[in-house]
Amino acid sequence: MKQGMLRYGGLIGAALLLSACGSGGSGSSTETEPPIVNPPPVASSRACYGDDQPACNLRTYQLMVESFVDGDGAANYGVGYGPSQHNGDLQGIINSLDHIKSLNVNAIWLTPVFDSCAGQGGDDKLDATGYFACDFFNVDPNFGSNAQLKQLVDAAHQRGLYVFLDGVFGHVNKVGVSKPSPAGRLPALKNGGAGYPGQLVDYSQPQSLAYFKEVARYWVEQYGIDGWRLDQAYQLGLDDWRAIRAEVEQASAARKAAGQQWGTLGYMVGEVWKSADEIRAEAYGPSDKPALSSAFDFPLRYGIVQALAVEESGKGGQGASVLDASWNKVENYPNHAMPNLMLGNHDLVRFGDLLERGNFNPADYWLRHKAALSFLAARSGPITLYYGEEFGDEVPGFAKPVSGDCAAQGLCDDHVARSDGKVPGVTGFVPSSEQAELKQWLSTLLGLRAQHPALYQGERVKLVADGSLYGDIKQTASEQIVYLLNVSSTPQSYALPVGKLRSGSALLDLQSGESLSIGGSSVTVELPPLSGRFLLLQ
Repeated sequence: MKQGMLRYGGLIGAALLLSACGSGGSGSSTETEPPIVNPPPVASSRACYGDDQPACNLRTYQLMVESFVDGDGAANYGVGYGPSQHNGDLQGIINSLDHIKSLNVNAIWLTPVFDSCAGQGGDDKLDATGYFACDFFNVDPNFGSNAQLKQLVDAAHQRGLYVFLDGVFGHVNKVGVSKPSPAGRLPALKNGGAGYPGQLVDYSQPQSLAYFKEVARYWVEQYGIDGWRLDQAYQLGLDDWRAIRAEVEQASAARKAAGQQWGTLGYMVGEVWKSADEIRAEAYGPSDKPALSSAFDFPLRYGIVQALAVEESGKGGQGASVLDASWNKVENYPNHAMPNLMLGNHDLVRFGDLLERGNFNPADYWLRHKAALSFLAARSGPITLYYGEEFGDEVPGFAKPVSGDCAAQGLCDDHVARSDGKVPGVTGFVPSSEQAELKQWLSTLLGLRAQHPALYQGERVKLVADGSLYGDIKQTASEQIVYLLNVSSTPQSYALPVGKLRSGSALLDLQSGESLSIGGSSVTVELPPLSGRFLLLQ
């Protein structure tokens, strides 16, 4: 769900306001700085630098409920925004859990599942998205039932998967909220203005915060969910988020104290589709008075697609320096922040379609996917994958933005990624050899990330971000991993300064098994076209 799409030029451009959700380099480089001889680990106050917090190791799989998989012929919308059949439901997700688990993710995020009073507001397509609910305590019958949601949560937990629900706490359906909460509460609502497809929640009235605190707590207490993705987080004030976060954390802590294994994480990630400054101001708050602890890292996502593909506007080919540009540094966020990095989501154009939009060599299609996904795997903090990325999915025939009535065609940039899910053994989908190989490669990569804390909670020590080469050292107190990325279609080499490393005898490539001996002042690392390498210091 979004109101604005970012466009990044040399620096961040202004956010372009769009309609509500559902509507409508080359060259090599060497290190020029004086080497630091065997530097000790640097203590950092950043949330995912060294601290053993489970949220830093989140590898989340996002799926759009209405478009993912049809598992129940009686629970269908049949209409919606985007190119899917719009028959997705909770049973389809239950049927797909083994596939999702095989990716080595450890969490799933469901787009909103709550009742949207289908048809009463006059827009079934919008209702199918789930982003304008009318009842936050009952599942949309077009998706299934409360009992099926409990079955899904339990089945996911049995497979070692956290479950996050999508919390839309700032706006509701045009028809309002249809019934009081179990405690008899209703939020106060106000008009969203001309053209707005629903009503806004009025947080100037205390009953609104009380209502959504109850919503946030209820699904943790009663269903054991592990947290919330928070839609359009800027619609609430920071004090409101502090109060709701405290409610979720208290409910999660109570479950943990009672000996429960699940429903104890209390993770909350805000969506603010804006610049880093606005994400800090509207989601995180200051370090001495934090609001949310995690928000999606939209700026860095745009950096990835500018380096390896093109963004939605067509801007790309920026080289490796864009991955360390001033507008997407983690230092833009307060120390308590856990930026959640993704390549795509239900409001963004699929990476495969962005490659087609940029007219890149089709022979590099799979390599560019691997390069982009390797960057996610090397980033400290939570990461999110969008369904279909394991197969390099794209919408056939979709390259340039569609003009005219794109919504009628299901091909607007902000919802074209809502295509049918592809799940072997469930949907009849049989992957090609390239798709099967990418899926297995990603699964292995995420397994490596799970095994090496330096990748998900290591402090970043910059090596290079210039021309075609990007590189970091990721380090914890006991582990150093060198990550190097070649964003060009030609081979590159990098002279890794030994003085940047702790004492060691070799660097082990965690994917290929190759060992590079350490000797002299540098180690030459060869980087094939469009590839990332993970080198563990031994």
